[in-house]
Amino acid sequence: MAKWTPKHEAPEPLEGPVVATVTGGTILWFALFLVQLPFYGWFADRGQLWWVWTCAAGGFLGLIGIWYVRGRDAALKRHAASAAASAEGGPGSVSGPGEGRTGTA
Repeated sequence: MAKWTPKHEAPEPLEGPVVATVTGGTILWFALFLVQLPFYGWFADRGQLWWVWTCAAGGFLGLIGIWYVRGRDAALKRHAASAAASAEGGPGSVSGPGEGRTGTA
């Protein structure tokens, strides 16, 4: 069997409002959990409690997701800012020997 080789490069990943998307999903999971709570007995009688606890787990995992994507977004912004500063030769850029020193030795 021949080895598969790609015929073209993979496209760049799409970037969108990731923090807003994960936050919205987390709110939705918690809302579904709260809507199902009054019917806890109904779910229990039919052996379907996993519906309630799946929504609770989705909400709590969403909180972890919010923490993660906010940190990722902040890291991407820091990287973009440092790349822009080094391209301009501003603060944080690499200077030659002796440049930017004050005083005498």
